[in-house]
Amino acid sequence: MHTRSQLRLLSAALVAAAVMLAGCGSSNSSTPSADSSTASGSPSGSPTATPTGDGSKAFDDVKVSGAVGTGATVTFTQGVSGVADATKVLAVGKGDKVSTGDSLIVQTVIADATTKTTAASSYADKQPQVVSLTSQVQALFLNALKDKSVGSRVGVVAPAAEIFGPSGNANLKIAASDTVFIIFDIIGKPLDKPDGKKLAAPSWFPAIKSTKGVISGLDFAKTPKPDGKLRSAVVSDGTGPVVKKGQTIFARYLGEVYQGTKPFDQNFSGTNAATPASFQIGTGHVIPGWDKTLVGKHVGSEVLLAIPPVDGYGKKGQPQAGIKGTDTLYFVVDIVGAA
Repeated sequence: MHTRSQLRLLSAALVAAAVMLAGCGSSNSSTPSADSSTASGSPSGSPTATPTGDGSKAFDDVKVSGAVGTGATVTFTQGVSGVADATKVLAVGKGDKVSTGDSLIVQTVIADATTKTTAASSYADKQPQVVSLTSQVQALFLNALKDKSVGSRVGVVAPAAEIFGPSGNANLKIAASDTVFIIFDIIGKPLDKPDGKKLAAPSWFPAIKSTKGVISGLDFAKTPKPDGKLRSAVVSDGTGPVVKKGQTIFARYLGEVYQGTKPFDQNFSGTNAATPASFQIGTGHVIPGWDKTLVGKHVGSEVLLAIPPVDGYGKKGQPQAGIKGTDTLYFVVDIVGAA
């Protein structure tokens, strides 16, 4: 693993968003998260009355400030409760239209419209997420996001019980009888693969092995012995924006130790391939070799890395992944998005 910890926990905002989008009590995220019974409430909770108010009128009592992609602050003129679900486009984007089956990079803000408080924000936590608009997404949110344009801001009002179950969400301090107001900012779509001009690979990097056109490993047969230097090379110079320190990058990657026989980590294939991994970059959340080399690269780039122990896992290595304290790490990293 290239993260500092073997276990990566979701923030409260991301847990809540994953639960909401995937449906009560489930999550389509591959990242370890809070127990679903805690996140969505126990099914043994008391039932709540069916909302009868017009949810669309609730938007008259809420104001959202901040530009899409930079932040969203929610304020209420009065509390809202007892309304049915409703959706409204608060800002129309100028990007590509979103269709069912697409993957989206979204920022999410969750507010309790009854108590007039913000419960969670992926902007504040600096953890945007990738959402695939499949049948696993709760119908309310699938309908809210499809057919919109990239760059749009979509607001959803719904009873908390409909989203989190009959016990509400204790972690977010949202009661089942409350009304929830959610902001989805559609930041972009992750790329399927690098989109830049192909460049020659450097002599210090091993040959890349592919299986049915998918990167599957590295061949060190003609690779020179590591010299202890941190090295990086762009072999596909992406056409997207430059990755900035503090952003979250979305990536597909493969890592293998020098003279290794198989990757110690990868998400080009297998169960993790559908959704690119996300990492905050340049802030110490990943190994130093990633922080030092990926900031400043363009989205859409494929980057090759050779990372000595001092910029990897140090003298202790990462025994769980089979990485010794003397191992140099080699990575292929496709940067498919950033937010």
